[in-house]
Amino acid sequence: MAWDCYVIFISALEAALQFYLSSWRLRDHFYMLRNLLWATSKHDVYLMQNYSVMHWSSLLRRGKEVLNVAKPIIPTLKYPGCSAEPLSRVQISTMSVKDNLMVAGGFQGELICKSLNQTGVAFCTKVTTDENAITNAVDIYRNPSGATRVMAANNDAQVRVLDAANFACINRFTFPWSVNNTSVSPDGKMVAILGDSAECLIADAQSGKVMSNLKGHLDYSFASAWHPDGRILATGNQDTTCRLWDIRKPSESIAVLKGRMGAIRTIRFTSDGRFLAMAEPADFVHVFDAKSDYAVGQEIDLFGEIAGISFSPDTEALFVGVSDRTYGSLLEFNRRRYDHYLECLF
Repeated sequence: MAWDCYVIFISALEAALQFYLSSWRLRDHFYMLRNLLWATSKHDVYLMQNYSVMHWSSLLRRGKEVLNVAKPIIPTLKYPGCSAEPLSRVQISTMSVKDNLMVAGGFQGELICKSLNQTGVAFCTKVTTDENAITNAVDIYRNPSGATRVMAANNDAQVRVLDAANFACINRFTFPWSVNNTSVSPDGKMVAILGDSAECLIADAQSGKVMSNLKGHLDYSFASAWHPDGRILATGNQDTTCRLWDIRKPSESIAVLKGRMGAIRTIRFTSDGRFLAMAEPADFVHVFDAKSDYAVGQEIDLFGEIAGISFSPDTEALFVGVSDRTYGSLLEFNRRRYDHYLECLF
């Protein structure tokens, strides 16, 4: 397939790829990998390596440990009524990094919140003691008044909202099924709720009241992402598809993007909304051009379970984390730009 007329993503690690592969071995096998990779700039990536959250600098070509969850974690934030409690040997299931705040969830319902510019962990606790309490997703967002909030979705069918100022739980929403993923709209007013149901919900982010039911998927859903304009929502499902919804007309999806083999586990838009990337549990990442109404895409075929994908905020790089006992690595793909005006000179 020819791509001459379109912007695509290509590997930028031809010479340095072996360095990445030898430097980033992810030896732990995580069941049902979720979002364990975040890029806060083109040169700053946060990802899991064994029991450590690492910061990788592509400029310095080296990593630094940000958080070790194998050791006892003692929260530094203390005030009357604070629900923080020490944790130890946490197996991270999901994470998010935004606005200098890192939030991680664990397989036993743990929640860890750390300011990247401060030593220690500000807050950590078990949000639930339910037997099947895995923290499936965490989201950091700003509400309509500009206050930073943390949202955690768990297998106990609850969604919890915490105030990032003191990490007090200020809201709790309950649903009829395990919640696998939540994502808050860019304006902070709506939240997509997905889980062990073929239906996806759009709810009021303040009250939890369901506003719309999105019907079209055939199985359980695991991923969602909002277009930066706040009008388009993408949802990923076990039925191997990603559906795009115009929330102004939620009665049916406006497009269906198909994966190759597995469920769609992670979805990301670039900050300008030009590209959408979606990852399967293993081996395949798909990138679609929104400018073509998602008709043009590129399939990235790799090897190993995918720990997460993340675009850099400047839209110039796509990072892919691969968790595999042999081929575990961090891959960087750079955006190819065609300078057509140069062709006129020859």
